[in-house]
Amino acid sequence: MKYWILITICCAITIIGCNDTSKSNAIDEERPDYTIVIHGGAGTILKKNMTPEKDKAYREAMNEALSIGEAILKSGGSSMDAVEKTINFMENSELFNAGKGAVFTHKGKNEMDASIMYGKDQNAGAVGGVTNIKHPISAARAVLEKSDHVMMAGKGAEEFAEINGIEIVDPSYFRTERRWNSLQRILKSEKEESELSESDDVDKKHGTVGCVALDRDGNISAGTSTGGMTNKKYNRLGDSPIIGAGTFADNATCGVSSTGHGEYFIRYTVARDIAAMMEYGGKSLAESSNYIINEKLVEKGGTGGIVALDRKGNVSMDFNTAGMYRGYAKPGERVVKIYKEE
Repeated sequence: MKYWILITICCAITIIGCNDTSKSNAIDEERPDYTIVIHGGAGTILKKNMTPEKDKAYREAMNEALSIGEAILKSGGSSMDAVEKTINFMENSELFNAGKGAVFTHKGKNEMDASIMYGKDQNAGAVGGVTNIKHPISAARAVLEKSDHVMMAGKGAEEFAEINGIEIVDPSYFRTERRWNSLQRILKSEKEESELSESDDVDKKHGTVGCVALDRDGNISAGTSTGGMTNKKYNRLGDSPIIGAGTFADNATCGVSSTGHGEYFIRYTVARDIAAMMEYGGKSLAESSNYIINEKLVEKGGTGGIVALDRKGNVSMDFNTAGMYRGYAKPGERVVKIYKEE
């Protein structure tokens, strides 16, 4: 009798184990091979103010950025590589407020911030206020992989980047006439107490690039890079280099990259708050991101948006402004949008 009881227990354990395995496999089957989502900043981006040529240029740049990351993920590459290389491309473009297209500070300098986070172990790296690093997102990854720290700033971050083989350029590399002229208009408007143009307002508060990727192994990575706020003073840092505000990733919940008025995203830990609603409240990514961006943040007076994806490859691209450069790709599917009405 004892023998048969023992066999029955063993069979029951085996069946339970098989059921658990089936559940795990079902979850894996629901997940696409990869997903990548990007943004190029949010703000008063209106179709009436966009020329057909400029509209086309932004869409082409967003598509190329997606293609770079998608190619890495398609070939079985890591989400970290996809995030870094996608953002590298956007840092090379003058269209976006990051890297080459970075805006100017009040003193006429370019000070850039970036962060990256790996969802498998929540390791993260960030740099702030750097002036000569061609690709700040790569410096942020070096902090993650080659140091015991999470964030480095200013001259120290620049020294660390150079020691670790990150490309250094003369600060003049980042000067573009478009961004310089934007600073001059803002300085003039302050002096004369006149109104800013809508494009200047976008540059002043909302310019950022970001990417979140899910790879074949189910690992989520998120990264954000920016030139910060036009006319910023006193080495101001926004949310982009702040883990939990501008960037967050956790395989168990989601990855998030933010863009907007950074002070609000810092105060209300926007990126982490979305993940926390999923972790502790059992909410979906869509429910969480919509509530944080379109309800909580709006109630607090904050403007901007996020791109995010969860462990099953579901995507959110929520924003409370007139527009956000955004797009995503997964097997057999690609979307690129700019305006609210799209």
